[in-house]
Amino acid sequence: MTTFDERENAFEAKFAHDEEMQFKAEARCNKMLGLWAAEFLGKTGAAADEYAQTVVKADFEEPGHEDVLRKVTADLEGRVPTDEIRAKRAELMVEARRQILNEAAG
Repeated sequence: MTTFDERENAFEAKFAHDEEMQFKAEARCNKMLGLWAAEFLGKTGAAADEYAQTVVKADFEEPGHEDVLRKVTADLEGRVPTDEIRAKRAELMVEARRQILNEAAG
């Protein structure tokens, strides 16, 4: 194998790793957003976990996270403005990435 081939394989491996980490961070962020929204809906325990899973699954409807925001906004029925939900998701994404990186390093 040539140096070029080794380098190409390393880039492909890094790309795959980065994509996996991004997927995990998105899923974790969506779960945390679901748990946050569950509080507004009066859900606790298993009911909150089940609701959070529906938020995670909503992300598979289309690329990007707008499908998640639409679901949570609709579920909260005006209790929380969309801008606040969007800001909370951005905040939780930072936390989710931090958690994933810490798990990968540890």
